[in-house]
Amino acid sequence: MKKQLAAVLSIVMLGTALVGCSNSNKAASGAEQESYTIGISQFAEHGSLDNCREGFLEGLKEAGIEDGTNLTVNYKNAMADMGTAGQIAATFISDKVDLVCGIATPSAQTLYNAAMDSATPVIFTAVTDPTAAELAKEDGSPVGEITGSSDKLPIEAQLKMIRAILPEATKLGIIYTTSEVNSVSAIAEYKELVGEYGFELVEKGITGTADVSLAADDLLGQVDCITNLTDNTVVNSLPTILEKANAKNIPVFGSEVEQVKLGCLAAEGIDYVALGKETGKMAAQVLKGEKKASEMPFLAVSETGLYVNTKVAENLGITLSDEMVSGALESFDSIG
Repeated sequence: MKKQLAAVLSIVMLGTALVGCSNSNKAASGAEQESYTIGISQFAEHGSLDNCREGFLEGLKEAGIEDGTNLTVNYKNAMADMGTAGQIAATFISDKVDLVCGIATPSAQTLYNAAMDSATPVIFTAVTDPTAAELAKEDGSPVGEITGSSDKLPIEAQLKMIRAILPEATKLGIIYTTSEVNSVSAIAEYKELVGEYGFELVEKGITGTADVSLAADDLLGQVDCITNLTDNTVVNSLPTILEKANAKNIPVFGSEVEQVKLGCLAAEGIDYVALGKETGKMAAQVLKGEKKASEMPFLAVSETGLYVNTKVAENLGITLSDEMVSGALESFDSIG
């Protein structure tokens, strides 16, 4: 049974007149252009962010803005490097594109920093905590010409799911990047909630990809299971973590469907294609001059879905109840 992504989008109207996108390439007085050029900066190359990008372009297409027809897309991937993300942002702003999209928190932050003194609107997606990332105010309203969507983890639902699958587990491990504000925010919430579900949290902070292998070895000697965040550096290195965890017969839980396909046991997560699609529709409003980015508070997901991998469960000797498997949004019987 396919659940649909539900999102809550509140729009504060700051004026009654339709305005055009404020980039110099835009037509005046809200008139719709025949064609647009946008820049997409994606922080890392992995399934969830790729799905966001796919959905983003689908959302634009549904709004009548299609790549190769009336849209030119300049896509660049920072490969999990902050310096590269900064260079990409500077290039897009220098090129005076009509709009920029940042996929994941670091890319969104670098784009906004680069665009702050220009007229280029910024749209973000897959940003766990826009407020902590200083991309939105406490009430959800934009800090400038920037808006987008949050992929905030359903942490309590994830803990409930892990407890249901592993009733005897006591120590829950997480690897996270100390410089990613979305990960720091998620860790803080985990700390608040783990005790309610009988877990002790064991965390390992890393500064980059090179630290993942050693952190995984250290963590696996202390925990009963690992749960994964939407941490881009860690997700990029998930195959390494899974290989080491499988060798010790320790289950790894993911944060979205692509990680479950790759070899995580299960995840309570969001549909990233659907999230990207809603974000693309927001971007279309900005490009057409129907709304300014500063008039739209960020979109927040309110429902998630369960994903399970029965092959992984079999390999680990874990029994998933028929009720859990049948109730999952998607279940997989293979890895990779």
